[in-house]
Amino acid sequence: MNTILLALIAGTLFGLGMVVSQMVNPDKVLAFLDVAGNWDPSLILVMVGALAVAALGFYWVRKRGRPLLDSRFYFTSKTRIDPPLLIGAALFGIGWGMAGYCPGPVVTSLALGNREALIMIASLYVGFLVADRFGRKG
Repeated sequence: MNTILLALIAGTLFGLGMVVSQMVNPDKVLAFLDVAGNWDPSLILVMVGALAVAALGFYWVRKRGRPLLDSRFYFTSKTRIDPPLLIGAALFGIGWGMAGYCPGPVVTSLALGNREALIMIASLYVGFLVADRFGRKG
C-alpha cells in the first residue's frame, strides 16, 4: 500500500478520534482544564485511552527491528530535562489553556472550517520561526 495513502488513513482516523472525543471543542477542553471552577473530567478517559494505545505502540515498536515503511526508527537522543524543554512545555500549556486547542486537534478543527483554528495554526508557525531564529541549535 502506498505510504501517502497509509498516512491519509492514519490522519483521518486520528481526526475522527479528535471529533468523537470532543478534543476539537475548545469549550470542552477549557472546562477540563478549569480544575478550580466548573471542572469537566470527561477528557481524562480520552487521555488514558491515548496513553494506553501509545504504551502498546511503543512496546511493539521496541520489539521490531525496523518500521514497516522505512529503513529505521527515528528516536531522540535527548534524555535530560533542561530549561528549553521546561520553557517549551510551559508555553505549550499556556497556549493550550488560553486557546483550548493543542496542535493535533487544532489541525482537525481547521479541516472542519474553524477560523479560530487558522489563527492558532498561524501563531504556531510564528512560534516555529521565532524558535528557529533565536533558539539553540542541535
